[in-house]
Amino acid sequence: MSSSRNTGSIVGGALLITFGVLVLLGQVFQGFDFWGNFWPFLIVAFGLLFFVAMLAGGRSLSGLAVPGSILTVIGLMLFYQNLTNHWESWSYGWTLILLSVGLGIFLMGAWGGNSSQRQSGLQVMRLGLVMFVIFGAFFELIFTAGKAITLRSVFFPAALILLGLYLLVSRSGLLKGGAMSETEDPVSSSKEES
Repeated sequence: MSSSRNTGSIVGGALLITFGVLVLLGQVFQGFDFWGNFWPFLIVAFGLLFFVAMLAGGRSLSGLAVPGSILTVIGLMLFYQNLTNHWESWSYGWTLILLSVGLGIFLMGAWGGNSSQRQSGLQVMRLGLVMFVIFGAFFELIFTAGKAITLRSVFFPAALILLGLYLLVSRSGLLKGGAMSETEDPVSSSKEES
């Protein structure tokens, strides 16, 4: 009973501190539109509160890593979009939510000591990252065609190239000491040598 009361106090205290700091910064920098630029950090703060509760509650609350990851990533994405006015990135930014679910599952497994959850989380993160690169390249290359070259317009083609190289190298067996042809049988070749 007292551990749940302590967890509630920690979460409530962290929420009050976060809100107080944001209000104080808004008052100190009145000429600067603090709320207009940094409102997404409220969402990040709520996401981080899930991690605070998870850490305070022990291994039994490791599942809080999933909503914490989702809210934190959404808040960071909204912060990027708010600063750059690149709101059209939602056309592929939803894939980062999938990536954040994988991150949450990975952290849940790491905090709870479950190696299969960690592996599952890594697989979901990989899927989210691959989808982010593919959809991002598709939408960014279509909608930035004919515009000036920016970092965004170079990032996605480069990411596609790196993803392709990764798939070629990892699937071809080059990292394991050379690729073996499909017709070559390792058992029969070792019998022939002896």
